[in-house]
Amino acid sequence: MNWHLNFLGVGAAHAAELGSSAAVLERDGVPLLLIDCGPDTLDRYMATYDALPSAIFITHTHMDHVAGLERLFIKLWFDEHLRGNTRLFLHAGLMPWLQARVADYPGVLAEGGVNFWEAFRLIPCTRGFWLDGLWFDVFATRHHVPGTSYGLALDDCFAYTGDTRPIPEVLTRHAGGAALIAHDCSLVGNPSHTGIDDIEREYPRALRRQMILYHYGSAADGEALAARGYRVAATGERVALAPPSASRADAG
Repeated sequence: MNWHLNFLGVGAAHAAELGSSAAVLERDGVPLLLIDCGPDTLDRYMATYDALPSAIFITHTHMDHVAGLERLFIKLWFDEHLRGNTRLFLHAGLMPWLQARVADYPGVLAEGGVNFWEAFRLIPCTRGFWLDGLWFDVFATRHHVPGTSYGLALDDCFAYTGDTRPIPEVLTRHAGGAALIAHDCSLVGNPSHTGIDDIEREYPRALRRQMILYHYGSAADGEALAARGYRVAATGERVALAPPSASRADAG
């Protein structure tokens, strides 16, 4: 099998021209899992795959990562063949925040009689989840308040940080071997995001070699990161992955 990570968007919240940061795990060219669903993500996904996502993982509930869920709700609800088919995975601790952000507005439809989550197959998790026979690890990241942001990893294949400060001890555990590390990185860090100086200070050389950087502030910033010798994801780029290892017997 061939595995790829397709970066639908690579931009920070203010970098609309780069697309909202989101990626799709592909197996033999078929989308398996969408990671995050920002304001423009659904359009980019449908333009690429001519379908709606069958599975989504949400890293955290800032609107540049979840705003597309409202439009997805409409598309799912008004197609009886699709309603309830899209699996939505998220850490259970995020459930109150996601409910407040996208699902709790009075009157999901003007006609009433509909609950937001009826359109989805909602699957809260803690340590991780199973999808199509594969175990995905979910791990805490460092973004704003503790317990509000989580990354995702597939053994020996990839780790996707979502928005985070440096987490070297976590990635050492979840991204061994040849696994690709898709890491949040801007030219200049702040209390919620990683900067390139943080990458060079906090991570050992071996982990830095596995990284591809995304969630940066502009095309010029991406070029500057690349000029420092780092691999930088581009909008619409499909990156080849090593195949995942066999599912662990103790997972789940």
